[in-house]
Amino acid sequence: MAGHADQFRVARFLWCVRRNARGLDRFMSKIFDPSCRQCPRLAAFLDGVRAAHPGYYAKPVPPFGDPKARLLIVGLAPGMHGANRSGRPFTGDHAGILLYATLFKFGLASRPVSTAADDGLELIDVRITNAVKCLPPANKPLPMEIKTCNGFLHTELTRSPRVRALLALGAIAHEAVLRAYGLPAKQFKFAHGAKHVLEDGRVLVDSYHCSRYNTQTRRLTTPMFEAVVARALQIAVAAASAPAA
Repeated sequence: MAGHADQFRVARFLWCVRRNARGLDRFMSKIFDPSCRQCPRLAAFLDGVRAAHPGYYAKPVPPFGDPKARLLIVGLAPGMHGANRSGRPFTGDHAGILLYATLFKFGLASRPVSTAADDGLELIDVRITNAVKCLPPANKPLPMEIKTCNGFLHTELTRSPRVRALLALGAIAHEAVLRAYGLPAKQFKFAHGAKHVLEDGRVLVDSYHCSRYNTQTRRLTTPMFEAVVARALQIAVAAASAPAA
């Protein structure tokens, strides 16, 4: 019986992958502009990166994952040799090591390691996006750049009715979600593991960013991160399963 159950889970996972692939292109066309140059500093910086690294993606990085996800993970921005190189969030850099291993552990990813945009990795019931779609110099976007890019996050949220929980990786991602909702940051303080109920019933969960600095200094440990992802997933699933009032 266990063998049949395993075969059923694998078949269901593959069916979900094929379904998501069909809907992803239509979804992305509504929430993302690959040719965006609204931020002059970021556009000029990417021009220089493309010249220095001709093989790099070096453009605004699109969201990645299930267009019908119940859980949305919001990061900061592409890393120079990670998403900026590969063209997929948290792919090819240190920050993606803990993130994708954790998603795989909870059945949200088809494999535990993300190496390239064409490596076959798929996400189920989760999507990853960034507060800022373009690589910022020194990994530090300016406040105006965060504000300018926030329109994409706002659109993604309004066009994602199935999303029930959001996991913000770091304070900037946390504040970007609040900005997309038009909510004051001072009323929703960032703290690792904090939970905030938003005006539409969605729940925002905070986590320290899974950056190299945070993981190597032990500010964020594997058990800490797994616990916060498990909490966000539990909220997303429970909210989606709750009967209508």
